[in-house]
This record gives sequence, structure tokens and C-alpha cells, in this order.
Amino acid sequence: MNAPRLSAPFLLVALAACTGGEPVMPAVDPPGAAESARTGLLEAGAKALQDNGPMAKFDVYLVGFHPMKDDPQHQMEAHHFCHQVNEDFAQCALFDGNTTAANLTGVEYIVSERLFGQLPADEREFWHPHNGEILSGQLVAPSLPEAADKALMRSKMNSYGKTWHTWSTRHGTQPGDSMPIGPAMLAWSFNRDGEARPELLRSRDERMEMDTTERRGHRQDLVELARPQEGVDALRDAFPDATPIPGVEDARDSGPR
Repeated sequence: MNAPRLSAPFLLVALAACTGGEPVMPAVDPPGAAESARTGLLEAGAKALQDNGPMAKFDVYLVGFHPMKDDPQHQMEAHHFCHQVNEDFAQCALFDGNTTAANLTGVEYIVSERLFGQLPADEREFWHPHNGEILSGQLVAPSLPEAADKALMRSKMNSYGKTWHTWSTRHGTQPGDSMPIGPAMLAWSFNRDGEARPELLRSRDERMEMDTTERRGHRQDLVELARPQEGVDALRDAFPDATPIPGVEDARDSGPR
């Protein structure tokens, strides 16, 4: 039997109450002189006289993992702070941690299956599918009760994301670049077991006191909601030994429906 759906107000309260789980510090410290007293004073004045504008609504916190589409062995943990603009569209700022010291590492836009279907065919090549991240238990909403986590993941089933990483502060579990160098990289999603490095999941689970395998088990009733998605096979050649995740299927292999 399916878990009961949460009402929108209940879910919003649950999300607002989320403190972000265990603190995750940034992977690197950018070079530069220590902040001066003058800069600190200017910051304090700005905080007192200005609000945080659009960032005030980036209140949905998710943690997942991204491989780069053109370099799938380049993988990193990504902390998403998202604003659900409407039922079909969300936008997220990406960081390498969840404290005030975290570094901004990229951006992700999330669209529903309906909006994805309206995109031109060449544009859809930039958008990765989300069912594998959800059904594998890799994508998590730290600190949320199981029912709220399930409701949030249910709402993202069959959705797609367009993600650009502008700063590789992590390479796997190791510190990466100390500065945002080079071009932005298009990120993708993991869609088979064995694509994500085991140490990525193990490190995240240990630091944030969670269990990916347990989350996966709790979400098995969401498999029945999964529809074939485009992009599932995008990294298949890079991981020939990876195995299917139940419910995760490439739309181009499924034929007419």
C-alpha cells in the first residue's frame, strides 16, 4: 500500500523546519587575504539594512551526486538549495557544503516531465533524468521525516534537471580546485548501480548520518510511478559493468507507449 500523500502545507512546514542535517564543511578554501574589519563592517551593515531577496525562497535542501556528462569519472557531491517556482519548475543553487562557509559551485534547473516534453529535441540533450537518483536512494532531503522525504521525492518522479558546475571543489571525495577555473561543465545523473563511486555514497552517509540503502528500500513503492526517461543510457558506454535499477528505463529503448 502506498504511503499517504502529504498536503502541500504540511510538506512546506516540514521543509521549513529542516535545519540541513549534519554540517558539511566546504572542500576547499579559496585563496585570498583574511577579511578586513572594514569589509566585516560593510557586511554587517548590509545585513541590517538589506534583505536577502530572491535567496529567501531557496529553502528546499537536497543532497545528491553528479557525474560530468563528457567526463563521467569526474564525480562530485552536490548540495542543492532550491526554490520551487511552480508545480513544474524549480531552480537550485549548488554548493559543496551546507554551512555559511560553503562554496557556490553551480546551478540546476528542474522541470516536470510535461515541460521537458515541450523542449526542442536538441535542447533535451542537456537535461538529465531523475528517476535513477530517486529510486536508488542517492538523492536525499536531509533531516526530513520519512513521510516528508517520500512526498518530496514523489513530486520529483519523472522530472529532469539541467545542471552546470562552474567550480570543481571536489574530485570524488578528494579536494579539488581552489578556484573556479576553466569552462562550466554539464553534469548528468547516475542511472545504473555501479556508476557512482562507492566511496562517494559511503562518505556522504557517514558524514551526514544517513543510509542510502535504507532510503532506497523506503522508496520502492515509487517504482510504479516511474516512466521511461530520455538520457538514462547517456553514460552506459562509460560504465559497461553497471546494472539496471528497477523502474529506470531509457525512453528510446521502450518503444511506443
